[in-house]
Amino acid sequence: MRYAYGVAAALLIGGSAFSIVAPGPVGAQVAQNAPAAMPPRGAPVSFADLAARLQPAVVNIQTKQRVPVRQGQSDPLAEFLRRFGQPGQGQGGQGQGEAAPQTRESGSLGSGFFISADGYVVTNNHLIQGAGGTGTVDSVTVIMTDRRELPARIIGRDPASDLALLKVEGNGFPFVSWGDSQRARVGDWVMAIGNPYGLGGTVTAGIISALHRGITGAGAYDRYIQTDASINMGNSGGPMFDLNGNVIGINSALISPTGASVGIGLAIPAELARPVIDSLRRGQRPQRGYLGIGLLPLDESSAAALGIPKDSGELVRSVVPGQPAERAGLQQGDVIVRVGDRSVTPDETASYLISNVTPGQRVPIEVLRDGRRQTLNAVVAQRPTDEELAKINGATPEGQAFDPNDQNAPAVPAGQALGLSLQPLTADIARAVNVPATTRGLVVTNVDPNSDAGEKGIRRGDVILSVNRQPVTTTAQVATAVDAARRAGRTAVLLFVKRGQLPEYPIGVDIVRR
Repeated sequence: MRYAYGVAAALLIGGSAFSIVAPGPVGAQVAQNAPAAMPPRGAPVSFADLAARLQPAVVNIQTKQRVPVRQGQSDPLAEFLRRFGQPGQGQGGQGQGEAAPQTRESGSLGSGFFISADGYVVTNNHLIQGAGGTGTVDSVTVIMTDRRELPARIIGRDPASDLALLKVEGNGFPFVSWGDSQRARVGDWVMAIGNPYGLGGTVTAGIISALHRGITGAGAYDRYIQTDASINMGNSGGPMFDLNGNVIGINSALISPTGASVGIGLAIPAELARPVIDSLRRGQRPQRGYLGIGLLPLDESSAAALGIPKDSGELVRSVVPGQPAERAGLQQGDVIVRVGDRSVTPDETASYLISNVTPGQRVPIEVLRDGRRQTLNAVVAQRPTDEELAKINGATPEGQAFDPNDQNAPAVPAGQALGLSLQPLTADIARAVNVPATTRGLVVTNVDPNSDAGEKGIRRGDVILSVNRQPVTTTAQVATAVDAARRAGRTAVLLFVKRGQLPEYPIGVDIVRR
């Protein structure tokens, strides 16, 4: 399980090894949430009828795999025999003084649900992903409400959306149908069924607390339904139902300072999950649009530097060479304000809008560049796999900057507009700070720790490439760009910064008042 204090998402895995459930009615070839079988809509006096109808379609997921055990200390006898050149017998009986690798069985418990009578089961990818984030577990077992334990095979999985599809052999399984999460409203009643802490089939209810909730700040799938229905470790992969009994979400994460439910549960909306599951069921990769750009939301300083409202677009951090964005003419520092006919907002990010464009389709991208709006037309490509993206981006480990304790570093001049001391980047300095030899800019030789730049993480050895999209190689150019921003009534400037071999990134920095 992953969780962090207050505002980080915790993937819901793990729990007890027991499954205690009560038997319920088993459906045949009709969905458990067929309209004729559902109770009237509205705030119910009891959720009992709804739960009794839906619970048989929800299953517990149990996984097992063998994982390596880290060896604490070597075998003293084997070490002694090796030292004197004698054949030794390791702990595993290998005969050459080498112990056989030790492993132990590990597993997790989560939740899932049938979406068809012939045994297709939806769950979360993180439940069936192998240790260390690679591969898959050794075995998956589906445990039904009547205590039947059925082996399942993995049909497909999609790490980007944290979804997976399993298959159990047989027919006549109780199943449920997808609902329309786009019609969900804050305040609607919802019900969750799952396997918290391995206790078995458990029903909780609450309301939708928020829609389009982001928890990472980036990515096409950072878009959750938030609920106060109790969601705990082991609920992962279980369904979130509306009062019509339709699946409008897949419970996947929580926000908690302790790892236990504090009333902030998160579910992947059906509108995002269903296309992914449909693709996996057909044996295909999910279709997602891709432009080849890195994006960042506009914080207050970046928006002020560009002279635009805070929540009215996303900043292009980087453009991947040879990809659709570059071919369409997008540039680093552009602000994407519209994709097609949809405005870019915190609820509908550029990543989300682009990912939902069919690969091969041409889409207009409206950008703000140097204070002027223009429209570029891009042919959207299919998003590469994570492995392919890693090769395309090709980031290497961060290099060492100047020694921050160097007493010979020039001091920050009093009243410097950005709180930075800068000097031209030479070939020797470029090697010292581990940036490419072709880099052009100004190296940061000192930072005022009380400045906005210091508070935002700019440090000695960083290289300033541009100010408000204007390349800079002299301190005079920086001063000119800052003065131009002041005359335009702006309180901040946008810097593009290079650190070692990492991709350059933008930072909005407040201008020191005169």
